Amino acid sequence: MGILSERLILISLFIFIIHSIETLAYAVRLSGARVRLLASALSLFNVMVIVSRMANMMQQPFTGRLVDNAPKENAFQFVESQFRVIIGASTLGTIMGILLLPTFIALFSRAIVHLSEERGSIPALLKKGFSKEYFMRGIKHIHLPRLSYIKDIKKKDIPIKLFFINMLITAIYTIGVLSALYASIIAPERSATATMASGLINGIATILLTIFIDPKISILADDVVNQRGSYNSLKGVSLMMMTSRLLGTILAQLLFIPGAEYIAWLTKFM
Repeated sequence: MGILSERLILISLFIFIIHSIETLAYAVRLSGARVRLLASALSLFNVMVIVSRMANMMQQPFTGRLVDNAPKENAFQFVESQFRVIIGASTLGTIMGILLLPTFIALFSRAIVHLSEERGSIPALLKKGFSKEYFMRGIKHIHLPRLSYIKDIKKKDIPIKLFFINMLITAIYTIGVLSALYASIIAPERSATATMASGLINGIATILLTIFIDPKISILADDVVNQRGSYNSLKGVSLMMMTSRLLGTILAQLLFIPGAEYIAWLTKFM
């Protein structure tokens, strides 16, 4: 079985999309602050989260099948090599999200305004957005991030603690499903328990993001709207947090096996 099987490529594509979308979620907040329509931006943000969660749900059965199809003679090596490719896809997806940040800030800014004009109708927004006229307009907004995004950041404005918290939470979220599935191989007699633990792990990671990360970025966006903060500073801090996500996906490579061993041990007490 080749390491780049069709199933693995499909799963990696799902992971790539998931992490690209979740990285670009920062662009929605920036766009909302830019056009001073944070409530409308929140609606668009929720749509992105739903798409991301749906993609995550769709990839899980396919990922589980990789474990089912693993050859018994070298199951550990086979599954680990496959899963590390998937984790690598999360890193590439995050990089793509960072590179597309300026493009999507421009696109989301216009989408938020149009969403307000359409009185909150997402279907009407999608119909307009995918029309040939608006598609051609969108192409003109494609450009890469500039160093000017971070030139206005002051050292005191960099959320160091949040940077590392976000990195750790991202790493846990990245390997939640994969470590749980690998734990089912380590402890085959408790494989079902280990596999079901993935939902708990990702749920905890999501809650931690909601408690520690989202409020901070939202407050910074509110400060921009209320003219108490700098938009360039918000953009720089958002870029720093996206970098934190990127480092989190790299940290996931290191935590993958220890995480699986911890889950396997934890299943003894469930």
